[in-house]
Amino acid sequence: MSEADPAVRAAVRVNAATPWPYGPIFDADAHIDPPHDMWKEYLPAHLRERAPFIEHAEDGDYICFEGNRRPFMMINNQAGREGKNFKMKGRLADQRKVWEPATRLADMDADGMDAALLFGGGPLGSLDNELYIASYEAYQNWVMDFCSAAPDRLYPVGYVPMRDVDETVEHVRRLASKGFRAINLPAFPQNPEAWNTSSGVAALKPGQVSALTGDPKGSLQYYQPEFNRLWAAICDHDLVVTFHLGARVPRFGEKQFFLPDMPMSKLAMAEPLGILIYNGVFDRFPALRIGSMESGVGWFAWYAEYNDRTWEKQRYWTESPLKNPPSWYMDRNIYGSFIQDRAGILSRDLPGGRNIMWSSDYPHSETTFPRSRDVILRDFEGVPEADVRAIIHDNCRRMLGLT
Repeated sequence: MSEADPAVRAAVRVNAATPWPYGPIFDADAHIDPPHDMWKEYLPAHLRERAPFIEHAEDGDYICFEGNRRPFMMINNQAGREGKNFKMKGRLADQRKVWEPATRLADMDADGMDAALLFGGGPLGSLDNELYIASYEAYQNWVMDFCSAAPDRLYPVGYVPMRDVDETVEHVRRLASKGFRAINLPAFPQNPEAWNTSSGVAALKPGQVSALTGDPKGSLQYYQPEFNRLWAAICDHDLVVTFHLGARVPRFGEKQFFLPDMPMSKLAMAEPLGILIYNGVFDRFPALRIGSMESGVGWFAWYAEYNDRTWEKQRYWTESPLKNPPSWYMDRNIYGSFIQDRAGILSRDLPGGRNIMWSSDYPHSETTFPRSRDVILRDFEGVPEADVRAIIHDNCRRMLGLT
């Protein structure tokens, strides 16, 4: 039993006694980290001996991989704990077993979640390209198997490498054939050595950073014409592309920088969105849908208005190819998820702010679990019921092409 269980049971009693007027909830951004022994089962046979393993020591558990031994970090597994009880380091036994379908579904029931879009997990932080790329597919296969326990409630996101357009197109086709509705790309394309990135974070391995960030300074960029065949394949298979933060990665584990870095990691997502808008990608591929996940949305309406006014004045000398104002594409092609964002909710009727989606961030340290319904009731106070239902359910289904 997790030490968080008493808090969960108390929340369940409160949830059961609280009237709920808004219908089903589709959590637009929950997380699933696989168990550490998953890699030995899902990696190709000739690579399994190189998988990470756990070493149990008197002072805690350690993850051993490629000659490195690092403490087991728990920042991503805090569900049910109050902030004052957060643990940054611990043992596997301290974790909530979110990778077990029974635990996950029971927690969703306790929190009132009807369905969830699941992010996270791979790839491994290897410095070897073969193992690094293989770990993407290993995670893809594992997470689809995990979600098969409740396919009408659990929707996996397939993380794919982005070092080569043709390679990524093959991932798109394969994942679509397996039933994925969403793929996650790094905020910027990766280098030929996919793990290599100029976005360094001391507490994270380059390969882990690159999976989210890519390389902002790399030679391959999303506005280039060779990406047209990727966008075409994504549209042909009716998939949504998600960027899960990544334009700037917070300096996890560094107390001096963590708090000021966190909001900047969300605002920085304006850059990859702007690259797609201003380079006419959505004019060439009007069916392309992009989800800016965990970026918050309070800045969406401001960003749309600023872009429109700037574009109106600067469009001529910059020879802008856009057929419509930037906000038009945000309202048609771009979605965004938030956790607690009253400003974004109140901007829902403004240009740029219309495709917003609520999320719990379970089981990470920002999660609203196990009191998500209380948070929704608080943050949506005064909002018409139809708008609440759209933001906590309908918009996510629309983004995934489920309606």
